[in-house]
Amino acid sequence: QVQLVESGGGLVQAGGSLRLSCAASGRTFSRSSMNWHRQAPGKQRELVAQITSGGSIFYVDSVKGRFTISRDNAKNTLYLQMNSLKPEDTAVYYCNIHAVTGMDYWGKGTLVTVSS
Repeated sequence: QVQLVESGGGLVQAGGSLRLSCAASGRTFSRSSMNWHRQAPGKQRELVAQITSGGSIFYVDSVKGRFTISRDNAKNTLYLQMNSLKPEDTAVYYCNIHAVTGMDYWGKGTLVTVSS
């Protein structure tokens, strides 16, 4: 059974930083793309950042220059370093792994609240 557990969310003032972690268990995901999504209140879930098994990285325009996605395959863990946070970043952040089989796995989310 696969389990993804996010951590690191919390309350921070605008301009502050947080680091999110996603610990995966149940199988190895070294060949899988790993992603962070977020969902703000009343809005659709959106892809924030992606890192492929080959190291290719994608960021949504709104977080470019502020967020950094990384992975540690030895620890089967995904990270998101978030700097210069804005109130618009307030959302539940979800870890997502797109396996080579085509199956998606999701964590339960961690809440990030950025005050103005």
